[in-house]
Order: sequence, then structure tokens, then C-alpha cells
Amino acid sequence: MTERLLTHLRHVDLAVPDYEKQLDFYSGVWGLTKVADDSGVSFLAAEGSPENYVVRLRKADEKRLDLVSYGVASPADADLLAERLLAGGVQLITQPGRIDTPGGGYGFRFFDVDGRTIEVSADVRVRAHRKIEEREAVPVRLSHVVLNSPDLERTRLWYQRHLGFALSDTLSSSRMGEVMHFMRISDQHHSMALARGPHTSLHHVSFEMRGLDEYMRGSGRVLRAGYRKIWGPGRHLAGDNTFTYFLDPHGNTIEYTTELELLDEDTWHPHVYDFSEPEVTDQWGTANAMNELVAKESFNDPDRGCFIAPPV
Repeated sequence: MTERLLTHLRHVDLAVPDYEKQLDFYSGVWGLTKVADDSGVSFLAAEGSPENYVVRLRKADEKRLDLVSYGVASPADADLLAERLLAGGVQLITQPGRIDTPGGGYGFRFFDVDGRTIEVSADVRVRAHRKIEEREAVPVRLSHVVLNSPDLERTRLWYQRHLGFALSDTLSSSRMGEVMHFMRISDQHHSMALARGPHTSLHHVSFEMRGLDEYMRGSGRVLRAGYRKIWGPGRHLAGDNTFTYFLDPHGNTIEYTTELELLDEDTWHPHVYDFSEPEVTDQWGTANAMNELVAKESFNDPDRGCFIAPPV
């Protein structure tokens, strides 16, 4: 594993055919705040987060994951990471330089081993944010992103080697083998997880809520609005976080969560959990049972953006 330069997850950018419907959902029912828009591109912030935006929506003919963005501590770290990636044979999309999106900054983009566009940035202006109050059921911040890969082990090793991710835990079973790796770049149990899927795609995007009450109130609001719940409410064993998964208007899985575990990285050793045991997938026993039909909901459509850089 290489020296860790990434500091945190910044935002996830989605391309969507029915742009207005998706924008209404994320800025309304889901509880994000539209902070900027420009010619079919909208930027949505979480009220409790210093990030200028946590989701970007772009109007497009085809649904795809445009990019996943991470922070680094300084422009010098961005330059160093770009040099290391080039030396490691990674294809850069852009060279390090100024970024022209809300908050500005300095960074660059590249393809991961599966062809996703990844962005890293530094010197992004901090957004004026606020404390989320009791019973206020809106996302505090972006929690984590989970990505589907047809070659789980190759993708895990790539992220460890090139970006310094560490393995926190693994889900496995005697019948299916390893199906998910939880990966971290801080003491947060995971800012990314990798799931074994039939094709490269977005598995889900997760949003942190203030606490258990706000998590339940937010889940109830989405249910009452008529959006489809896939799985939950419950509490995972790996990461010890709560979960309720929904489908957004274009079939992307999104999650409300809270209380994701913080680790002592000096003493932590990864576990291999058997996800066929009910208490592994849901400690509470309150969620609908995990089965192959539930799992397939998060396979998503094959990503049409592999090794094709987004236009903006």
C-alpha cells in the first residue's frame, strides 16, 4: 500500500436523462440544497458539510456515474499523487491545475482500473455550513460511496496500491466467496466500499444523518413521498452503521445512514464476516431479509462512462 495522500470524500457526480425529475428529488425529498446551476448542471450541498457540494447532477442522454471526487491536503500533494499515478501507469485525464467548479481549487482527474473517472482536489474554499438541529432530518454530509466491480480483487489491490486505501473489513460466504471490501482513508470505517457485481457500475451513495431519530424521520419522509425502499431500516455489523436504501428516480441506490464506526487504525485488524448470517447484514433484525433479489437492485445499469471522461 502506498503512502496515503487522500483525506476525505468530497462529492459524487451523476449524469441523468430526466434532469428535472432528479433535481426535484435530491433538492426536495432527499434534503439537499441546490447551491449553483449552469446549463443543465446543478450542484447540491448538504447543510452540515463544509464541502461546496456533495452531489452534482448533469443532464445527459445516458445515465452514468460522471466521477467520484476526493480531497488531498495541498496542491503539492495533488502534484505528488499525479506523479505517482503516472509512474504507476495510470491514465490521467487532466493535468493538475485550477478547477472551475463551485469552491474552485487545484486538482486533476484520472481513470481507475475499471474506467471510472476519479478527481482529487485541494485548496477548495470552505462552504458556510451549519449545525443540523435536533429532529432536522436532512443529510449532514456525504458518508461513503460503494462501487460495483466485476473483478473485486483487482480493484481492491489497485486502490490500495495507487491511492493508499486500507482494508477495514470484508463480507464473504461459503457459497459466493468474497463479495464486498470496506476501504478507508481515515479512521472512518469506510469512505468507499467495493462490491462484486456483473459489470462496472455505481452500487450506492450514502448520506450521513444527525442521529437515529433524524435518520428514521428522513427515511419516513422518503417513504411517504412514494419512493421505493430497497432494504432497511437496520444496522450493519461491518461499520456498525444504520441503513435504509432507496432508489432515486433513475434507479441509482442511495442510503441514509448514521453512526458509522470510527476505528483505532493502529490496532484495527480486518474481519471477514459471513453475510449469510442474518446478524451480519442487520444486527437489529428489523430490515427485510437480504436475498438475491435485494442484492440485484444495487447492481444498477452497466456504466456507459467507463474510460470516457465526462464532458464537464
